[in-house]
Amino acid sequence: MVNLINLEAVSKSYGVRPLLDGVSAGVAEGERIGVVGLNGGGKTTLLEVLAGLGEPDSGRVSRMRDLRMAVVTQRTELPAGTVRDAVLSHYSAEHEWAADARVRSIVDGLGITALGLDTPSGTLSGGERRRVALAAALVGDLDLVVLDEPTNHLDIEGVRWLADHLVARRIAAVVVTHDRWFLDTVCQRTWEVADGRVEQYEGGYADWIFARAERARLAATAEEKRRNLARKELAWLQRGAKARTSKPRYRIEAAEALIADVPEPRDSLTLSAFARRRLGKTVLELEDVALRAGEKTVLDHVTWRVGPGDRIGLVGVNGSGKTTLLRLLAGEAEPLSGKRIQGKTVRLAHLSQELEELDGGRRVLESVEEIAGRVVLGKYELSASQLAERLGFPAARQWTPVDDLSGGERRRLQLARLLMAEPNVLLLDEPTNDLDIDTLQQLEDLLDSWPGTLVVVSHDRYLVERVCDAVYALFGDGRVTHLPGGIDEYLARRTDLLSAPAAVTSVERPAAPNGRPSAAEHRAAMKELGRLERRLDALHKRESELHELLAANATDPDKLVEFNAELKNVLTEKDDVEARWLETSELVE
Repeated sequence: MVNLINLEAVSKSYGVRPLLDGVSAGVAEGERIGVVGLNGGGKTTLLEVLAGLGEPDSGRVSRMRDLRMAVVTQRTELPAGTVRDAVLSHYSAEHEWAADARVRSIVDGLGITALGLDTPSGTLSGGERRRVALAAALVGDLDLVVLDEPTNHLDIEGVRWLADHLVARRIAAVVVTHDRWFLDTVCQRTWEVADGRVEQYEGGYADWIFARAERARLAATAEEKRRNLARKELAWLQRGAKARTSKPRYRIEAAEALIADVPEPRDSLTLSAFARRRLGKTVLELEDVALRAGEKTVLDHVTWRVGPGDRIGLVGVNGSGKTTLLRLLAGEAEPLSGKRIQGKTVRLAHLSQELEELDGGRRVLESVEEIAGRVVLGKYELSASQLAERLGFPAARQWTPVDDLSGGERRRLQLARLLMAEPNVLLLDEPTNDLDIDTLQQLEDLLDSWPGTLVVVSHDRYLVERVCDAVYALFGDGRVTHLPGGIDEYLARRTDLLSAPAAVTSVERPAAPNGRPSAAEHRAAMKELGRLERRLDALHKRESELHELLAANATDPDKLVEFNAELKNVLTEKDDVEARWLETSELVE
């Protein structure tokens, strides 16, 4: 297999700090590589050297002749003009790119069509500019694409589309990302950048974790062996030849040490019971609430209860109103009608996407200690310094002035301050933004054993599936829909919804001159009818299950309220689907 790019003994430093130190690596044809490591550890520097955006201090970078490569970094600039100019500048006419299924897929899959091809690029937000830059890179004929955090600013569907696209297209890719689902789905190899070196592993995120654990085990075993040899030598000197017959048990001890810090699986029942004792029965409730975000209806007379110990993941496409709903739950937004009820014992903390104002003259540790000196989070009792270290501030960094922190570091500091207040209800809006994988693991470990109520808005499906027990979605229909099947059910239902508008549009077109729908319209209506019938079957099945659950939990008031609320949602959706089924069946007849 031919290598597209080779690094030979490459070194790169900023000031006195070496980010790359004698690194040798290669990217082969069709190879998909994930790059991981701590923030500030050299991942972006490695990508820039690979892509030719920066020169190494020493060593050699060689590239295949006529290499077709596209690069999307976090500092990518767009040309002046419109979105069309940025993405489709290679095409002189509309029909040229519209006839190419791959280009159409990119434009639709990354939401460029919805953004508007004639939108001036200067009016785009940072997230929109990143999506446009990514689309502009992917439309070309490529041998290699180099991407720095491409999943930032993509919703769950966008992340899945990008993963499917890269796997199906079979071009080489080098990707820096903290999205572990994406790493596992896309990448065949993983590079870990740490201490100026690049450690290489076969496979994606799961394989990297296993390999790293094995490396730690071997290192611990080697250290234990060295210590045992020293102990044996001391014992021989003290006790004489009798010590030569002793047999050390270092292998057993090393194995036990490796698994000593593995967190236990979350005991949801125990955590929920503890949360009820702390919070009582009422936490946050919305009664007959109507809510809008601009011109968009988010909730249409919805009643929703968030109870003690609930761990909820809230998903939906960008712009569906997730942040607005979270602000309503936090008491920072008012509904158009209905009311929000908050329990008397609730101590609420809301991590928003906007950075709060912080005293720039304070040090990081001082800013955390301003809230409290120690905190109890589930099974952990931590000092301010220990919590800051878990969230990515090592001891030396804790004395950095807040004014010198990056945006991502300020967000981590904001999270640390929230947790130090010991809330019993946490509302987190995209908490994984700007966190590296090691810090993500620490955050998940804290949340996994946290005995309170948790509502998380995130496009990181790994985080949602790890720390949440239930998934709810905003589909744009004015309701909050419970998804027993989790993220997979959400993606399946979004696929159905995306196919539905085309069918509805086709059956609403004027009838053929003879008063009957055309053959194409009839086929579209039949397809829609089949989809509605499948959904009705699923709703009937869930309705029966809920009736059985209500009967089985007749003595548990909390369960009765939960299952009854879901049953109301199911019955409401069933009425809506049945009405659409009747309307569509009339068109078919």
